[in-house]
Amino acid sequence: MTNAITLPSQYDPRQTEAKWQQQWESSGAFHADPQHSGTPYCIVIPPPNVTGSLHMGHAFEHALIDVLVRYHRMRGDNVLWLPGTDHASIAVSAILDQQLQAEGTTRFAIGRDAYLKKAWEWKTTSGNTIVSQLRRLGLSVDWSRERFTMDEGLSRAVLTAFNRLYEAGLIYRGKYLVNWCPASQSAVSDLEVENREVQGHLWHLRYPLSDESGYLEVATTRPETMLGDTAVAVHPDDDRYRHLIGKTLRLPLMNRDIPIIADSLVDPAFGTGCVKVTPAHDPNDFIMGQRHQLPMINLMHKDGTLNENAGEFAGLDRFVARKTVVERLKAEGYLVKVEDYKHTVPYSDRGKVPIEPLLSTQWFVKIRPLADATLHALDQDNSPRFIPERWAKVYRDWLVNLRDWCISRQLWWGHQIPAWYVISETNGEVRDDTPFVVAMDEAEARSKAVAQFGEAIQLQQDEDVLDTWFSSGLWPFSTLGWPEDTPDYRCYYPNATLVTGFDIIFFWVARMTMMGQYFTGAIPFRDVYIHGLVRDENNKKMSKSANNGINPLILIEKYGTDALRYSLVKEVVGAGQDIRLEYNRKTDESATVEAARNFANKLWNASRFVLMNLEGQSPAQLGTPTPAALTQGDRWILSRYHTCIQATTHRIDTYGLGEAAKGLYEFIWGDFCDWYIELVKPRLQGTDPQAKRTAQQVLATVLDGILRLLHPFMPHITEEIWHTLHQVDDSQLLAQQTYPLADPAHINGDLETQFALVLETIRTIRNLRAEAGIKPGLMITALIDASADDAAILTTSAADICHLARLETLTIAPGVQAPAQVFSGVVGSSEILIPLAGVVDLEALVTKLTKDRDRLQREIESLSARLNNPKFLNKAQPEVVTAAQQQLAAAQQQSAILEHRLHALANHEKI
Repeated sequence: MTNAITLPSQYDPRQTEAKWQQQWESSGAFHADPQHSGTPYCIVIPPPNVTGSLHMGHAFEHALIDVLVRYHRMRGDNVLWLPGTDHASIAVSAILDQQLQAEGTTRFAIGRDAYLKKAWEWKTTSGNTIVSQLRRLGLSVDWSRERFTMDEGLSRAVLTAFNRLYEAGLIYRGKYLVNWCPASQSAVSDLEVENREVQGHLWHLRYPLSDESGYLEVATTRPETMLGDTAVAVHPDDDRYRHLIGKTLRLPLMNRDIPIIADSLVDPAFGTGCVKVTPAHDPNDFIMGQRHQLPMINLMHKDGTLNENAGEFAGLDRFVARKTVVERLKAEGYLVKVEDYKHTVPYSDRGKVPIEPLLSTQWFVKIRPLADATLHALDQDNSPRFIPERWAKVYRDWLVNLRDWCISRQLWWGHQIPAWYVISETNGEVRDDTPFVVAMDEAEARSKAVAQFGEAIQLQQDEDVLDTWFSSGLWPFSTLGWPEDTPDYRCYYPNATLVTGFDIIFFWVARMTMMGQYFTGAIPFRDVYIHGLVRDENNKKMSKSANNGINPLILIEKYGTDALRYSLVKEVVGAGQDIRLEYNRKTDESATVEAARNFANKLWNASRFVLMNLEGQSPAQLGTPTPAALTQGDRWILSRYHTCIQATTHRIDTYGLGEAAKGLYEFIWGDFCDWYIELVKPRLQGTDPQAKRTAQQVLATVLDGILRLLHPFMPHITEEIWHTLHQVDDSQLLAQQTYPLADPAHINGDLETQFALVLETIRTIRNLRAEAGIKPGLMITALIDASADDAAILTTSAADICHLARLETLTIAPGVQAPAQVFSGVVGSSEILIPLAGVVDLEALVTKLTKDRDRLQREIESLSARLNNPKFLNKAQPEVVTAAQQQLAAAQQQSAILEHRLHALANHEKI
């Protein structure tokens, strides 16, 4: 006998996972080559912010992606998973500004060059935390291609994109109402605005007619902006005010006349049907201001204080000004009433303060031509394809309603806008009418400026930077070398799949499709797989603001990376659905992840048993079994194995990743570990060499397949076991092996149905033994009253039934006779009978059953009382009520069975 090669008695995820993460990376196992054969399959990592740290959303999303990537690599596709990070302008600026404030200075005091030097130093020392943490997840990315949105290549792509859009007339500089964040002192896009419902007030103000013939009453939630009113508007069909259209009002506090205008934007049902028009501080007012050519008076400094246009209120913070203005309006008789009013207030997602609609000169992208081209691709070609399909409508509706995109941000960290203002002696500062040139660099800008304006010029580059989403929108192709025609770009673009959350469809997905369609002529990915959110133990969305997030590194340390990854994927019940992660915050324990860790241990122990019984032989040395030598149990496990391959492949191909994980769990734990390994033990321990070798061959074949099937989900433990099973060195990797293919010749649905009868028979006999209190080691007799067809199936596997059910004798026949006192159970059309005489102490059995019945009765009474209590029904969560109802039904069913058994024992009947 050859010495057995086996695994350590316990699985140590820390050692194993660190070992294979290092080996995969150092060996270049995941390095992509555009020259290789195979269908290109590319995913670019959704770039986390360089300021970030690993959170459960990252762990969930990247586990899903890694399943797809490892699967397609094993299927023979030419796979590239490209990693990288985003420079996160606003977040980095906030960190640096806080540091400078702690040092008693500001970015303006130290200057742009010193500030950017400090930013790059921070990025080098602290900005790569998220990357090192992502490595702990065992991701099969090509780290040699790691990108950063401000590296040289991507910066060139950004410059190229800006210049091309400008030359095509799709980028312009203009004065427009933008969302202004006074905290970060920068414009923010509509997507960076969070609408919050707040309890505020509605102030009713009296505006007197200039001819002193009366007044109009207006209602507003922002009374401080009345200082910049340039009109009052009514609906043109509102009979109450039609006769006043064209007249003027005297603006309270400011003592200037403003017109009464008619506009269809006015809602006659809101307030009094009269609305104040402040074009420089409200989006709808801005539209009316343009339409009626009204003056636009900006009241605000960039820090949220009022400027000189506010008159005596200049210098006040906007919220202090609100209070002060209201007091003056009240004192002078212009305040009619104040109502409590619940309404929606837009907040800056980054600055966490209410945004201020502000008239400002900014850079914009004309979005309609880009959005229309993308809509055409969606409507004509269903490109990209959304999974689940319902998100396509959400994506489409948003594209239809897009406004021009403000792409300038008043920050220094980021891609500086490549526009240079031409400064002359008569025009010494940049104003809205200052001429400018757009170029790739200053040298090109100077050449263009000289050609237009002559030699005596000075150039000053625009100080603003581009919105971070501008560079992120180029990510699927800029990371592959665009605008150059690189081998990577030719091979891997368009990408195969984008995996992302539904909350980023507007931020990122639409930006990428618009940019990709415009610059490359192709939608940048074939499929968009939308996943849900991770919810906590109370079914609430995990978020920083709710302070209910879970640090995945804590769970990795406690349970291992594979356990965390697998538990997250297995929780997905359908594409796009949220998942729930059970977690005890006092002990850092998670029942969900612990169950996955137990699954890993089950696989480890089962593999260890198999290896100990292969006598040191690898699957290649053992070879394949002879069909004629296969038992019914062998044929059953091979059929189940190939059925599992078929189901898993289909599920992954259709993005049913959670279903694939569950199916593997059921096959590995149930069919292979709990049943087949137990079935083959007699042959492994027997004296028949052919039977033993066949069992070894089937065990090795199925275990090898299990490791390949499970590898995309649990890569570390499967890599470790596979190496030991095949006795190969680290130069060969499971990660680079082929994924199993289903062989229809091995799939036998009828056999699986027949063998299910055998397994259910064993399970029923075991349950009857336990109910009767029969000692586990005691060999007993069983009789099965079976139909002719069932009897034939069960007789074929009689030896397996006897072995696993601990039977000394087994009689299988239609109409079999049994003694008076037996425990009985039904499987299909068969009745299983276990004689109790000489095996069970009947008096002790009655005592045991009586105790069990009484315990169940108490449980039934308690559950019934809860479910009949209106307070419980009204206050408890629906799932809690449903669980109590299910517990009650189960207890009542078990109690009825025990009552029947006790009655039968008392009357010497069949039990």
